[in-house]
Amino acid sequence: MTLKKQSIRKNMMILANNKLVTKEELIKESENWSEPQELFFKKMIKQGGTFNVNKVQYKVSIERRDDLDSNGNKPINLPLSPGERSF
Repeated sequence: MTLKKQSIRKNMMILANNKLVTKEELIKESENWSEPQELFFKKMIKQGGTFNVNKVQYKVSIERRDDLDSNGNKPINLPLSPGERSF
């Protein structure tokens, strides 16, 4: 079992031994991982942090989005009602 491209989101920056890696490089590396190692990697990329898999140190930083509410939804911009316009 290997990682899939959709497992790695665009808001994640992943370093392997302090070098930036691409999705394709991670997928190729994951071909040598056992199933528990792969599950551990998937859990860790969701939360971020520093960890080791197969003697390779990974550091995952996740770009947080400020435009989302507490439920992860985009804000709803409703048009103003005619009586609510300020002058």
